[in-house]
Amino acid sequence: MNFTVTAVATSIAALILGLFWLFAGSVLLKRWGLEANALGLLVGRRLGAAYLGIAMMLFLGRSAPPSELRSSVSIAMLGALVLLALLGLFELKAKRVGRGILASVAVELLLAAGFATVLLAESTT
Repeated sequence: MNFTVTAVATSIAALILGLFWLFAGSVLLKRWGLEANALGLLVGRRLGAAYLGIAMMLFLGRSAPPSELRSSVSIAMLGALVLLALLGLFELKAKRVGRGILASVAVELLLAAGFATVLLAESTT
């Protein structure tokens, strides 16, 4: 995958996730096997705003030429996505979330692979 495709795919995922957290956080919490309460929904709405910011950053930067900043964004996204996937697996193993987290983990790993591919391609050119 190239940076444009990876950035757009990630921005779409972040947009969807951000909107869900803002307006339907209980759906996500229930999918993960968690009780939707006021505290979880409050944190989820704040997280939704952050996801929308990530979506805008990646969409607006989707056609940026190779640069130090683009590489830094790719490294940061790769690290964050891998960490999210690992945390999801850790919480599943600890039985704090249900198997519904595995869909999130799969998407996170797929997007992380996209950023890893971008970084590998940039390092060989």
